[in-house]
Amino acid sequence: MSLSDLSRSELEAELTRAHADYEAFAGRGLALDITRGKPSVQQLDLADALLTSVTGDDCTSPSGVDVRNYGGLEGLIELREIFAELLKVPAAQLLAQGNSSLTLMHQALSFACLFGTSAGTTPWAQQPRRILCPVPGYDRHFGLAEALGFELVSVEMDADGPVIEQVEELVATDPTIKGMWLVPLYSNPTGITISEDRARRLVDMKTVAEDFKLLWDNAYALHHLSEPHAEVLDILALAAAAGNPDRVWIFASTSKVTHAGAGVAFFGASEADVAWFTGHLGAGSIGPDKVNQLRHLRFFGDAAGVVEHMKAHAAILRPKFEAVTRILSDRLGGDGIATWTEPKGGYFVTVSVLPGTADRVVELAADAGVKLTPAGSTHPYKLDPDNRVIRVAPSMPTLAEVETAVEGFAACVRLAACEKLLAAD
Repeated sequence: MSLSDLSRSELEAELTRAHADYEAFAGRGLALDITRGKPSVQQLDLADALLTSVTGDDCTSPSGVDVRNYGGLEGLIELREIFAELLKVPAAQLLAQGNSSLTLMHQALSFACLFGTSAGTTPWAQQPRRILCPVPGYDRHFGLAEALGFELVSVEMDADGPVIEQVEELVATDPTIKGMWLVPLYSNPTGITISEDRARRLVDMKTVAEDFKLLWDNAYALHHLSEPHAEVLDILALAAAAGNPDRVWIFASTSKVTHAGAGVAFFGASEADVAWFTGHLGAGSIGPDKVNQLRHLRFFGDAAGVVEHMKAHAAILRPKFEAVTRILSDRLGGDGIATWTEPKGGYFVTVSVLPGTADRVVELAADAGVKLTPAGSTHPYKLDPDNRVIRVAPSMPTLAEVETAVEGFAACVRLAACEKLLAAD
């Protein structure tokens, strides 16, 4: 029975039980962190062979590049070929760079603000600029754009991706809208994978701004939890077929594939946009860390090597996600106070609690020794209008720690709901 159907006396009794459960959990003196989607030590260990894959007497790539030296702004071609196959981007249109895809996003947006786009348009910094932000979404996307002076405009998500009618209406009438963030596969934080039909409409839609860009962040393109899995879309081919070949900027990295602080990031786009990007990039770089790229090349060998490596990640992650689903179902199922996603890949579970209680749940959890991402982080300006969405990241703790943290989290959700329902009665 839903808690909202209980009488006041029944709710008061439920509140007493919820308080007792919460106090018992808080009394354990825990210090658990499920805030961010970091790989666990066990996952990082999977790629430790990287550290010995390049030695001082063997620093030459298969094509004869001495990786210790300057040059090679585009990155090692052999590594680009591997990830071109995986990301469905022609190798000539895929750059391999440093360790952070977020840095590439910052560079691309900064170049557009300073110089305009490949279409020769007015630099974005010289005009009002807005960017569409599917919600719930990725807080670092929102913070990056805000730091560069963009106004953040929320659009809703459904099971197939951004609600297309909202997007089409906005871009068709507002020339200040210069782009839209999108995590197309296992989105952060809901785990939604965009449908091909929705993707086709995004690359085909009419926009007032001739320099509108889809920032296609394929952060979780390889991060499947189960089989069969979703497939990466050839978004550049779809955009070209729609007559908008320069619409999409693709980003990806190995940050959650190998070592999070020492991976390789990728930028993919049309030929014109790759030339535009490298033209500006070359003013501030003589080339990326090719030693690290050679490490990755030797570690993986080919695209099949990447796929097998990611199966080892899935074997570590899957039990943690299953534990989240199992415990939330056991502790909160049928009470009408929370719903949650059951993602097929990626790094997060999104929990929607009783409206108006997300900040209270986070506060209760923190006081009990469980750190959660701050309420509102999934929305622009950290403002969730319903105060209900909470992102849970089960990747970094051990399985036992995940189970403990989610049990405590469920107790917090129940206590906050009882408080809210009684206050409204």
